[in-house]
Amino acid sequence: MLPVVRIVIAPDKFKGTLDADGVADAVAAGIARVRPDAEVLLRPIADGGDGTVAAALRAGWRAVTATVSGPDGAPVTAVFAVDGDTALVELATAAGLHLAPPAPLTATTRGVGELLVRALDEGCRRLVVGIGGSATTDAGTGMLAALGVRFTDADGVDLPSGGAALARLDRIDPTGLDPRLAGVELLIATDVDAPLTGPRGAAHVFGPQKGADPGQVAELDAALARFALVVLRDLDLDVVDVPGAGGAGGTAAGALAVLGARITSGADLVCDLVGLDEALVGADLCVTGEGALDAQTLTGKGPAVVARRAAASGVPCLGLAGVVRLTPEELAVAGFTAAHGLTEVEPDVAVCLAEPARLLTELTVRALS
Repeated sequence: MLPVVRIVIAPDKFKGTLDADGVADAVAAGIARVRPDAEVLLRPIADGGDGTVAAALRAGWRAVTATVSGPDGAPVTAVFAVDGDTALVELATAAGLHLAPPAPLTATTRGVGELLVRALDEGCRRLVVGIGGSATTDAGTGMLAALGVRFTDADGVDLPSGGAALARLDRIDPTGLDPRLAGVELLIATDVDAPLTGPRGAAHVFGPQKGADPGQVAELDAALARFALVVLRDLDLDVVDVPGAGGAGGTAAGALAVLGARITSGADLVCDLVGLDEALVGADLCVTGEGALDAQTLTGKGPAVVARRAAASGVPCLGLAGVVRLTPEELAVAGFTAAHGLTEVEPDVAVCLAEPARLLTELTVRALS
């Protein structure tokens, strides 16, 4: 009789088609067809963007619902997770690109700050903000304004919402900052290492995804540069070249400058949260994946973190994706034993997008047979 195998399933989402839970379920269905006796542990993950709070709730955290400002100022309902005195907030639930029509010059992170106020109301002393999926390029000034910080022009007038207004920034006044933030630990969970400004910065790299045309990209980059200059003058902190400061349109930079935040890997944080290392103990195989295993994966995305941790535990790691664009050598260096894409089952990409769960189950069967 074959020994019972232990398989850990720890995928991220296939963006736009399946959330991480759906991916894990489809893989589990494939495993059940090949090894119905297997012990299967589902540990879907995220990397600080959408799905991060869902991962916390699956791990037993408590959900808190709040109505806050969306990226266009209209009210939205958002959920964050609480465990003890720690709150996990997903920026995209209050300032996500999916919440309003693109408005790259005026979109605000104010709702994120309102969520943090609500977390303080809950008595939380450790705040974790996952910053993927933002619609904003306001350097987190909307978030900070909701927490009591003033951003004014040369006449002492508060600036309107959005990144473009930062071109007129003259003063940052943190004296009204919510006093409950004293001694609070703030972590910014991200999967990007972009600086605040320049060709690799928030506006140039992510602005077009948020609807910015070339002229608006240049305008936003200049406005972020102005923000950095005022931060250096008023707060004596240089945030321009800090890796990750450009995350969520510079929200990371604002949090660093005013709140003393620390940037951390979103994927590592979620892997710790779901107990991945514990699940890998004694495992025979780990399966992970995302929509595309490509060069972006290797910059700290969830599957690369899972593969690294599996390798450290001596567990083979199989990558499953919509498409695989990494060479066997790149996969091996990252810790993957092998990787396969849905196009191996169905060459028609349109079908892959329409029926990802069915094809992923079939791909799992093929990969394990």
